[in-house]
Amino acid sequence: MEENPIDRVPINMSSPDLTSREREAVASVLDTRWLSMGPQEKSFEAAVKEYIGSRHAIAVNSGTAGLHLCIRAAGIRDGDWALTTPFSFVASANVLLYERAAPIFVDVDKKTGNIDPALVAEAAADLKAGGSSAQKWLPRRGVSKTGQLRAILTVDVFGQPADYDQISEIAAENELDLIEDSCEALGSSYKGRLAGKFGRASAFAFYPNKQITTGEGGIVITEDDDWSATIRSLRNQGRAPGDTWLTHTRLGYNYRLNELSAALGVVQMSRLDAMIEKREQIAAWYSEELGSIPGVELPWVSADTTRMSWFVYVVRFEPSIDRNRIADALKEQGIPSRPYFLPIHLQPYMVERFGYQDGDFPVTEDLGRRGLALPFSSVMSQDEVQRVAEAIRNALARV
Repeated sequence: MEENPIDRVPINMSSPDLTSREREAVASVLDTRWLSMGPQEKSFEAAVKEYIGSRHAIAVNSGTAGLHLCIRAAGIRDGDWALTTPFSFVASANVLLYERAAPIFVDVDKKTGNIDPALVAEAAADLKAGGSSAQKWLPRRGVSKTGQLRAILTVDVFGQPADYDQISEIAAENELDLIEDSCEALGSSYKGRLAGKFGRASAFAFYPNKQITTGEGGIVITEDDDWSATIRSLRNQGRAPGDTWLTHTRLGYNYRLNELSAALGVVQMSRLDAMIEKREQIAAWYSEELGSIPGVELPWVSADTTRMSWFVYVVRFEPSIDRNRIADALKEQGIPSRPYFLPIHLQPYMVERFGYQDGDFPVTEDLGRRGLALPFSSVMSQDEVQRVAEAIRNALARV
C-alpha cells in the first residue's frame, strides 16, 4: 500500500538545534543562587561582544525589547518620524509606535526585500524640505504633519544585510541616527563586516527559529558609551549605577534576560559558526532541489552579502501562481509553510490608524503575495529537504 505523506514523520517549520551541553548548562543554573542578573548574563554578553567585535553588548528578553530600547536611547518621541521598511515583522514598526513616533515607510528592493537606498535618500531629502515634498511620504492620517525626521531603522531581511554603504552615507548627510534591526541576521556579513556593526546601535533576537536561541531573548550592540549606559538602565526598571534596589533614576522596563536563557545562549554562541554552516548546507540543498522547478524563484543573495546566515528559506512563485493555494496543498501533504512577510502597512491596526491602502508600496505587496517560507532549521536532513521539494512539485502540478 502506498504511504500517505501525512503518515510520514512530520517535518517541523523550524526546530532549535540543542545538544546535551545546552541542557547541562541550563540545569546547572538551578544549583546556584542566581536565576536573574547573574554571571551567565555577563558571560553571554561577553560571548556576543567578542564575536561581533563591539564595545558593548546588553542582553535583553527579546529582540523587540532591544529595538525599543534603541528607540528610547535615540530620544525618539511623540510626533517624531523614522524611515523604515513595510516588509518586515511588525515589531520593527511597533517599537516606534510605543513612543508615539511614526514609522515612515519606503518601499524595498525587489530582489533582496531590503529597504531601497535610493528611496531612502529621496524620502530623507523631501521630509527635511517639508511642505508638499514631505506630504507624499506621510500616511493619510494619524501622523504629525510637522514632525521631525530623527532616524533610519533598517531591517536585515531573512538574514541578508541591507545596503549599508549607501544607507550609512544618507544617515550621516541628514544627521540621522541609524538603528539596525539585525534580529534575523546574526553571523551574516556585508562586504566582510558583520551585521550589527553599521548602526549607532543594533539588535539581535534569539527566538527558537533564529540562528541561535535563548528560548526568548535578544541583545543590543553599540559602540556608544552613553547609549550603552542608558540601555542598561532602561532594561532594569530605570535603575542607574549607584541606585539602590528601590531607587529608579528614570522610567524603565523589565527587559532583563534571565540566567537560564543566558546559560543556553553561552553554549549556543560557542556553536554558532557550526550551526550557520549547517544552515548554508540546507539552503544549498533547497536551491539544488528547487532550482529546476518552473514557476519557483529562489532566494537572491547580493554579491555584497559576503556571508548569509540564513534565518529562513523563502521562495517566491510567479505572479500567475496562487501562493496561498500552494501553501494549502503543501499542508495537505503534511508540509508546513508560512507567507513571508505579510506587509506591515496592510495589517488591520495599521490600516485603521494610518489609512494605508493596497498599492501604497507595490514592491512590498508583490513580495508579500508571492513569498513562502519553507521548513528550515539547522537540524533538517537532506531527506526532509527532498520531501519538501517533492511536495512543491506535487502542489504545482495540482494548482
